[in-house]
Amino acid sequence: MRGSPLPPELAQDGDVVIGGIFSFRTRQTYAVNTFQVIPEVRTCKNFNFREFKFAQAMIFAINEINENPDMLPGFKLGYKIYDSCGTTDILRAALALVSGHEGEVSDENCTRIETVQAILGHSGSRPTIAFAPVVGRFNVPVVSHFATCACLSNRKEYPNFFRTIPSDYYQSRALAKLIKHLGWTWIGAIAVENEYGLNGIAAFIQAAHEYGVCIEYSDAFSSSGPPADLQRITSKIQSASSKVILAFMSHREIKLLAKELYQQNVTGVQWVGSDAWITDHSLTDSVGHSVLVGSLGFTVSGARIPGLEEHLRRLHPSLFPHSRFVRDFWEDVFDCSLNTTATGRRKPCSGLESLRDVKSQFTDASELRFTNNVYKSVYSVAHALDALLKCEEASGPFSNGCVNRAQIQPWQVLEYLSRVNFTTQEGERVYFDSNGDSPARYELVNLQITNRGTMEGVTVGIYDASQAGSHQFIMSNTPVVWANGHSEVPVSVCGESCLPGSRKVLQKGRPVCCYDCVTCPAGEISNTTDSIHCMKCSPEFWSNERRDACIPKEIEFLTYGEILGTLLVLFSALGVFLTTLTTIVFYCHKETPLVRANNSELSFLLLFSLTLCFLCSLTFIGRPTRWSCMLRHTAFGITFVLCISCVLGKTILVLMAFKASLPGSHLMKWFGPTQQRFCVVAFTLIQVVICTLWLAISPPFPFQNMIVYQDRIILECQLGSALGFWAVLGYIGILATLCFVIAFLARKLPDNFNEAKLITFSMLTFCAVWIAFIPAYISSPGKFTVAVEIFAILASSYGLLFCIFMPKCFIILFRPEKNTKRHIMGKSNNNT
Repeated sequence: MRGSPLPPELAQDGDVVIGGIFSFRTRQTYAVNTFQVIPEVRTCKNFNFREFKFAQAMIFAINEINENPDMLPGFKLGYKIYDSCGTTDILRAALALVSGHEGEVSDENCTRIETVQAILGHSGSRPTIAFAPVVGRFNVPVVSHFATCACLSNRKEYPNFFRTIPSDYYQSRALAKLIKHLGWTWIGAIAVENEYGLNGIAAFIQAAHEYGVCIEYSDAFSSSGPPADLQRITSKIQSASSKVILAFMSHREIKLLAKELYQQNVTGVQWVGSDAWITDHSLTDSVGHSVLVGSLGFTVSGARIPGLEEHLRRLHPSLFPHSRFVRDFWEDVFDCSLNTTATGRRKPCSGLESLRDVKSQFTDASELRFTNNVYKSVYSVAHALDALLKCEEASGPFSNGCVNRAQIQPWQVLEYLSRVNFTTQEGERVYFDSNGDSPARYELVNLQITNRGTMEGVTVGIYDASQAGSHQFIMSNTPVVWANGHSEVPVSVCGESCLPGSRKVLQKGRPVCCYDCVTCPAGEISNTTDSIHCMKCSPEFWSNERRDACIPKEIEFLTYGEILGTLLVLFSALGVFLTTLTTIVFYCHKETPLVRANNSELSFLLLFSLTLCFLCSLTFIGRPTRWSCMLRHTAFGITFVLCISCVLGKTILVLMAFKASLPGSHLMKWFGPTQQRFCVVAFTLIQVVICTLWLAISPPFPFQNMIVYQDRIILECQLGSALGFWAVLGYIGILATLCFVIAFLARKLPDNFNEAKLITFSMLTFCAVWIAFIPAYISSPGKFTVAVEIFAILASSYGLLFCIFMPKCFIILFRPEKNTKRHIMGKSNNNT
């Protein structure tokens, strides 16, 4: 042992003794050992009232158990509490608790056990990591109320460690879930450079990645490290784009960092803190504490301990006459000196001082969080001892039955401690899992400036890891104060949220939280915020302008209501009107030589067929149905064949009439009226047969064309059998070609009897229209395909009407002198 052994700061004899290690002071004087003299004891400085309250809570719980007849009957608990402020001294205190430090062994103390049955403490993870494995060699259980490092859950390295505070593993996940819940995806992370901070921040970063939170930077420093580390971190905070910082450190480091940021005038930072500092009352008195207003963090649940406040206020130096710290504490609180012989600035204490009249952090029992953990730690050991003493031979955990009540060993207490399961007066269940951890339940606190002008933690939510995922984190209705006193949640993202209608595209070389928002392409949507994919609409739907919903595609077809449809209807109606007017003119002058000379019967039949041609174009307009699709193509094919058959009959008739006028010709008797009618009917019946076969085998049908346009559906008539369609058109083309050839051959016949020129021009127009129709029909998109077909029908019908009948109507109406038999015969004779 280096130096002389030190007695415990607070002690009480008992049948079973529990050890305690706390740091009543936060700093110590350092000295360089020369190894030439006995090393001096390093002096601790400053006060930590919270740690002293922890020790008093331990004493209160032990006294309460000793007064309870139902627990440990016939046994009295004692305690040895050490005040150690450095890791080395903490380790020495732990060894003293394990082995004792009696200098001599006499008859009076040879059977007395110096070893404690359990050690409570320490508050820090780093000192606990240092001494827990050492005392573990002696199987002495260590129960901590504040050491949260997740590394202490490793049962292979720390088989004797238990704690009444949740592991940082759960706190780290709770912090990650909190940050995700508040919409922060771009944050900084700073830790204390020790096992507590580094392990905690590593667990947090892993959980943050699972929740989609990105870390802009991660750094660590220590309060005992060089000032350059603190300056480096301050500069990093100033230059960072993230506005939220997770601080996984103790109150010592956060005070230093807050002071530095305050001096550098760095504001607008939203802090999220670990339980090691978020509720530390000493922050209020620190320089730059205003920087931390609005901080959020998880801490263990608060509780009430009846009678503790009275116990704290009864504290007096006379109760612990050998405790140097109690004397220093008393003198500091009342600013007096207990040493009446000493001279100094302080006045002598009158002896009437009492903590009942003092309002301080030490006597405040309104918010007991970690103090309650100390209370539960004492009761955990007591329940283990109670179960050990009340053991029944048949149910003991050991092979040789129950233990010897007079020689209780720490390893036996360790076994029973792992089986502890009880409920406190507040209704809180206490037990340890296989790793020695307690169930994870936290309160979310928000640092706010109260009416008293102090900074205190206000509970604004609850986290319970034992609940289902969606019920683990619950925010209360208590208003939250954010950084700089703002009432709105600050924003800390690398990329703004992508609204519905867009998707996230990662920025090259940057974390996944840094992205650009790209509008979904046409036909695709995203209906959620921050979507990473755009969904394609089903074939019948298309995306709206905002790209956030699929709407039914517009169904397009040629309608009567649109301009194009109206114009085609007007032209069709005009064609019917002109054809009807021509028919009236011919009918009124049917006895005139001009009408009689041009075969009035075929002329009237041709006019009738032209009327049908104009009317059949109307079947192509409107919503395609099963019947309209079959009607439009067959009606068109049959009426046009009827029309061309009439023109062909007139052409043959002109040719036969000329040949019959030659001497010795008998052709006219072979092509009389009966033969003319038969010819028209025969030609038309062939088309009827073609159309019938087409309808029977594979008729036209309505079809939704989604290929031509992506954003709308073209409702059209599918041909069914393309062969049938082209057979109908081909047959019309054959008749028209035949008619054109015959008319061309008869073009030089006498003018008076000759319609061949007019028919030639009409057939030339007809053929030109339908030859041009084919490429136009194939290349026209959507409803314009139908418009091209209607245009071809109307154009060819107008060509026949105008070329064949308009010159004759002109003579009948405006040149009646030429509509005489003498004129016609005379002109014929002259030509012959």
